[in-house]
Amino acid sequence: MTSTAVDPGRWLRRFHPAPEAATERLLLFPHAGGAASFYLPYSATLSSRFDVLAVQYPGRQERRSEAQVSEIGALAEQIAEALAGPDDRPLTFFGHSMGAIVAYEVALRLERAGRPAPTHLFVSGRRAPSRYREERIHQRDAAGVLAEVVELGGTDPAVLRDPELVAMVMPALRADYTAIESYRHRPGLRVTCPITAIVGDSDPRTSEEEARAWAQHTSGPFALHKLPGDHFYLVAGKDAVTRILDQQLSSPVRPS
Repeated sequence: MTSTAVDPGRWLRRFHPAPEAATERLLLFPHAGGAASFYLPYSATLSSRFDVLAVQYPGRQERRSEAQVSEIGALAEQIAEALAGPDDRPLTFFGHSMGAIVAYEVALRLERAGRPAPTHLFVSGRRAPSRYREERIHQRDAAGVLAEVVELGGTDPAVLRDPELVAMVMPALRADYTAIESYRHRPGLRVTCPITAIVGDSDPRTSEEEARAWAQHTSGPFALHKLPGDHFYLVAGKDAVTRILDQQLSSPVRPS
């Protein structure tokens, strides 16, 4: 991993002040088309215990004037550099959908560079890096991309009915789908930290078997949790997800 001039202030958002007693950091990675603000409810709930940060990808919200990044490796490289600094408190990653893959790739880079890496990786709503499906959403027209967003849910319907807002978010959506659909895992690589996978029991994009395959991507412990809901189960299921975080981070991971 090469050193680049990456400004952490552009990449990391803290929505609630970190408590003085916070000895752990929690970094949240959004889904394709998502922004750091998706995790506002999680930050509000968890900021009493953790220093909660959320990743803000380029090309959305206050970074909408910046060029999108349409390759997972390049995205992970810049986020890893944004995490460089003197803060050596334990670090936990939580990524949903595309964010799970980005979090995993950032963890790989930090470990290989001998830098402070996550002590635990939570991967939500995403099949393992070695499990592929032939998807070409990034090649669809705007209506086709929006049809996928509507099917998965998790986006305010008002956004999808407003042509100006659609035009604003479409470049980020297309770049993210390009990044995740062209991603290919490099065989032989895996992290050393524990991985906990969480999946909705009716998720059309990730089966239980595909989520369980994350066990092959760590040399440490693995656990799997299946919760009620579809791809965005974590919206209504926030309380269940935060309980899993608390349980896994306060006790050894038990294989599922």
